[in-house]
Amino acid sequence: MPRVLIADDEDSMRRLVARAIAMDGHDTVTAEDGAEALEILNREAGAIDLLLTDIQMPVMDGIALALAAARDFPNLTILLMTGFADQRERASGLNAIAHDVVTKPFSVADIRTAVADALASGRRG
Repeated sequence: MPRVLIADDEDSMRRLVARAIAMDGHDTVTAEDGAEALEILNREAGAIDLLLTDIQMPVMDGIALALAAARDFPNLTILLMTGFADQRERASGLNAIAHDVVTKPFSVADIRTAVADALASGRRG
């Protein structure tokens, strides 16, 4: 069962995404910001299959998290989320480490498909 770490500062978004992807049998772990997500990645030491992170978050944003995660866990698949066009542009330079950027708002079906595609691709940074 793939393990997915969801990092988003919005509690309702974390819960929605966790419920949506749990429907496909994925085990989920959640974090409120990038710093907490990085702590979880370090604690779990490679036991996470996919990092699904919002870009705009306090403490450590999703881009800083993605860069640190790709450096420390090169086999980790990374999927970014954002509702802001300028953040999506910032993420465009991360093609080498991030599988894709999912635009908010999205439907449950959209996020389930994006997660399935990312996990199936096996694309690593």
